[in-house]
Amino acid sequence: MDLEWAIGLNRRMLKIIGLWPEESKDQREEILSKLRLLLNVIMLIFVLTIPALMALIKVWGDMVLVIDNLKYTLPLLITVLKVFIMWYKKRVLSPMIDMMVKDWLRAKMEEERIVMLKQARITRFLSICGAVMIFLILLITFCSLCFGRQFRHLTNLTDPIGKPGMPIQTYYLHDISSSPNFELTYLMQVIGVTASGFSYTAVDNFLGLLILHICGQMENLHLRLVNLEKDMNFKTILKYNVKDHIRLIRSIEIIDNTFNLMLLGFLFCFGILFCCHGFLIINVVNQGGHLSIVELVWYICESGTVLMHTCLYCVVGELLVTQSEKIHRAAYEYVWYTLEPKIARNLTLIMVRTKKPPNITAGKIFPMTMSMFCNLLKTSAGYISVLLANQN
Repeated sequence: MDLEWAIGLNRRMLKIIGLWPEESKDQREEILSKLRLLLNVIMLIFVLTIPALMALIKVWGDMVLVIDNLKYTLPLLITVLKVFIMWYKKRVLSPMIDMMVKDWLRAKMEEERIVMLKQARITRFLSICGAVMIFLILLITFCSLCFGRQFRHLTNLTDPIGKPGMPIQTYYLHDISSSPNFELTYLMQVIGVTASGFSYTAVDNFLGLLILHICGQMENLHLRLVNLEKDMNFKTILKYNVKDHIRLIRSIEIIDNTFNLMLLGFLFCFGILFCCHGFLIINVVNQGGHLSIVELVWYICESGTVLMHTCLYCVVGELLVTQSEKIHRAAYEYVWYTLEPKIARNLTLIMVRTKKPPNITAGKIFPMTMSMFCNLLKTSAGYISVLLANQN
């Protein structure tokens, strides 16, 4: 029951888009999963991403239209990258699922179970918030279109004359100004945007599930080290803890090797969007522009959403470093002077491995920590001032 409560929501979200790493024993279910993944990829690439890039070429030169395009095109490119990584690394991630299942099913103390449930509660909360956020964005966007209100800047370069604008600024090779081409294309975009929203948030939630689970296991390891002196069989318990610590370090390395490219792309996406949105908002406020209040508020909300999303990545990365430091401190502060010298030396195995805390990184370059997040904000704000200076 605890296992289903902990990973059930993430599993259902990933199964909807055919990206759950664990292969199904039911052949029919496995075929349906591959078909859902194929449909998702077709929608992402051919219905949304490629037409959005073609629209970007058409509107190049108009700052407002370019920013209006980038706020959708960049997340779409990141979503395609996420889907490709999850599909390509499926065999690598499947053992991680098995590891979580074994951790939940093995015998453990009540304190360890409470720690694991606490981390699972955070994961479920983030998953629910991500799903609700995507649902609200889709609902507000499509309801606004039904009532004739637009959250983006319409142009006759990419939007058909006399028709309401598409949800995303796109340019298609076929004529969408006549019926039923317009209605079919609009429906395809609605399905594509919904699938991309699920893909975007489901992969992020899965990454959070893995990291927070490992954080919970590290906290349990810290508890066992603190209570190590209470165990009669010191060498056996210490051996188990050292093996468990090595297992967790290797799991972090697998996660980093799998998702570091995705995190690097996400940082670039955040930096560009933050600069463009900041430039547009400041420029409109200072000089007066042709953005409506609704569009301006929408840009501010989008910037805040991307900002919070990046902050969450860095928070879980910082939590991972904090848990590793707690393990190092527990081993260092142990009453080793009450042990025999040969036995006490065994504690150095944990001290040495925790001397360099494990990190999840962006492209093996930037560690995902709060200090990196603050530096990223300062750098992005600096580029906003450069854009304003060049315009003046």
